[in-house]
Amino acid sequence: MPKYVVRYGSMRHLGVFSSKGSDFRRGAQVIARTNRGMESGEVLCEATEQALSQLNDPQRGSIVRVQSEEDRREIFRLLGQQREEFEVCGKRITELSLDMRLVDVEHLYGGERVIVYYLADERVDFRQLVKVLAAEFQTRIEMRQIGVRDEAKLLADYGDCGKPVCCNTHLSEMPPVSMKMAKLQKATLDPSKISGRCGRLKCCLRYEYDTYQELRRELPPVGAAIITENGRAKVLGHEILAGQLLVETEDMRRVIIDASEVLTVLGKGKSAAEKAPPTRTEGNSEEQ
Repeated sequence: MPKYVVRYGSMRHLGVFSSKGSDFRRGAQVIARTNRGMESGEVLCEATEQALSQLNDPQRGSIVRVQSEEDRREIFRLLGQQREEFEVCGKRITELSLDMRLVDVEHLYGGERVIVYYLADERVDFRQLVKVLAAEFQTRIEMRQIGVRDEAKLLADYGDCGKPVCCNTHLSEMPPVSMKMAKLQKATLDPSKISGRCGRLKCCLRYEYDTYQELRRELPPVGAAIITENGRAKVLGHEILAGQLLVETEDMRRVIIDASEVLTVLGKGKSAAEKAPPTRTEGNSEEQ
C-alpha cells in the first residue's frame, strides 16, 4: 500500500497517509481522513525513508480521493462560511467579556469540527463560549491557544525579503532562534530589521548558523596568539565566510590576513560568543 507525505489544515500539519492502490503526484489536491476528520490536503512526496527521517512524529491517516470539482466548490463555500463564523465568534467573545484575542477559525471539510485559534496571556475559561458556538454552528468546537509565531503562520503573507514567509510555506516546525546567532553572522542588531512578522527573531537567522559555527571552529579563536610569516600577532576578530582574521601585530598595527597564513596558534583565547553572557532563546515556549 503506497504512502505519501500530505500537508493539511490551516496550521499546515504534515502527516503520512496511506492510499488504497492509487498513485499520486506531487502537488495533487486530495481529500484525506486525518485524526481530526475529513480534510483537504496536498500531496508533497512519497513517504520514503529519507522523507520520513525529516519528520518528527507525523500524524497518520489515509487519502480518500483526488479532489473533484464538487469538492473544490465545497472548499470554496467553506472559506466563505469561515469568515462568517469568525465574525460570530468575535461577537460572542465580546459579549462574554473574555480576555482573549481571536486569530482565526478553521472549519474542517467534513464538518466534524470548527477549530478556534486564539491568543491569551492567561488561562481562559471558555466553557460558556464553546456551548454558545456549538449551538450556533451545530458541530464540535475545539479551542486552541497559540503563540505569536503560530499567529504569523496563520495570517502572515510576505516577509522583508519579498517572498512568502517561511512559516507559512516550507517550515513544518519553528526553529529556536537566539540573538547569539545574529551576532555570529554579524547581522544588524536593530530589532526592527531582524524581527519577523511575528515580532520575534527571524527564523532565517537559524538557517546558516550551523555552517558559521563549523567554519569558525577552523579559525584561531579571538584573543589567541598566533605566528605568521611576518611574526607574532593577536587575533582580534573573524571574517568567517571569507576565512580571514583581523589581527594586531607586535608593532600595534591592525591588519586582515587570510587564515591560511597562520603557521602556529600559541594560545587559545575565548571567542566572542564564549565571553558573552547567556542569551535567552527565542522559541515557542509561549505556545500551548
